Amino acid sequence: MEIYLKKGCTLEWINQRLQFIQVRKELTDTWKEQGIKEGQEYAILTNEITKAWSGMTTREYKNFKGLKKENLRDNMSTLELVLNMLAESTTTEITKEEKPQTFEENKKITRAGGKVAGNARKEIEARTNKPVITSKTAIDFIKILDVKKKK
Repeated sequence: MEIYLKKGCTLEWINQRLQFIQVRKELTDTWKEQGIKEGQEYAILTNEITKAWSGMTTREYKNFKGLKKENLRDNMSTLELVLNMLAESTTTEITKEEKPQTFEENKKITRAGGKVAGNARKEIEARTNKPVITSKTAIDFIKILDVKKKK
């Protein structure tokens, strides 16, 4: 929390980010119970979730935001974070319910969980007439907050 505060993040964003960390831990714990191997298999499944909800692979998403080694989640807007959380939380619930036996079955479930959030993203975009996914990064969000504080 202190690191995020020093970076200039709002308490609201920090709370959401900490909640996301908990959602992610629940997902990875569930994967571990299913025999998914940390590292490459987690990365493959995470990529499937990201692509299903955002329409981009994790690498494409990072490139879109101009990120190199920075953490993608640390550079998401509130709405991007919420949709990512929805995708991962939904994946956790489906995994617990369906108890997949193979890596391929887990891949199908990650796509299904991501699709739920992808559908929500598309509906939000249709209602607001603007994309949910933004090229803005943490630096941009801090600048926006600084401008609002000065007003």
